[in-house]
Amino acid sequence: MDKELFEKGLAKRKATLGAEYVEKNLAAADDFNRPFQEAMTEWCWGFGWGDETIDVKTRSMMNLTMIAALGKMAEWELHFKGAINNGVTKEELRAIIHAISIYCGVPQGVECFRIARKVLEEEGML
Repeated sequence: MDKELFEKGLAKRKATLGAEYVEKNLAAADDFNRPFQEAMTEWCWGFGWGDETIDVKTRSMMNLTMIAALGKMAEWELHFKGAINNGVTKEELRAIIHAISIYCGVPQGVECFRIARKVLEEEGML
């Protein structure tokens, strides 16, 4: 493991998803899934999110569309919250879901709006 890349990834992961969430996941890791948690933090968050060529707001917007296209809605909800943390506005979030609806289908858009409403209500944004 590249310790420097891991630490960079850990900081990016906490900034987007929240320190409490990340620390809880890492603390729950065991011998079976700890290598995955470490590799994901190093590679995805350190290498990927650590590349400053794309700012975190844009990266969050891209991730919402890609994760929706994959239909991984638990991850989508997590990254929706992260997008808010990274400065994506409510209006931008709506426009992203419109694009998801066009390119991934209306049922996927309906699901995204359902989750978005729940999160926006929790965040006091609705």
